[in-house]
Amino acid sequence: MIEEKCLQVHEVMREKVQTALDTLGRRWTGEVLAAGILGARRYGEYRRAIGGVSDRMLTVRLRELETLGLLTRTVVPTSPVQVLYTPTRRGIELMSAIKPLVAWGKQA
Repeated sequence: MIEEKCLQVHEVMREKVQTALDTLGRRWTGEVLAAGILGARRYGEYRRAIGGVSDRMLTVRLRELETLGLLTRTVVPTSPVQVLYTPTRRGIELMSAIKPLVAWGKQA
């Protein structure tokens, strides 16, 4: 019984870790989150912070990260309308969690 519970917990944990790695493994995802952590809020700020990303791909990644709860999208009713993308607590935690992995990658 206890072994069965441990196996179930292990499976859930493995799936969650795999989901996080799959998310971060998508092209431009890490760069978009990092730009947000470093202060980018408006689309143009993300665009300038991330060299080489196309408009279409940046839009796709911003929407995905919003859907995953890693960024919050806020529409400011000004003229012209401003759309702000801000990292959520969950997004900040994810980026903090991968710092050791980034440090390990720099050693290679």
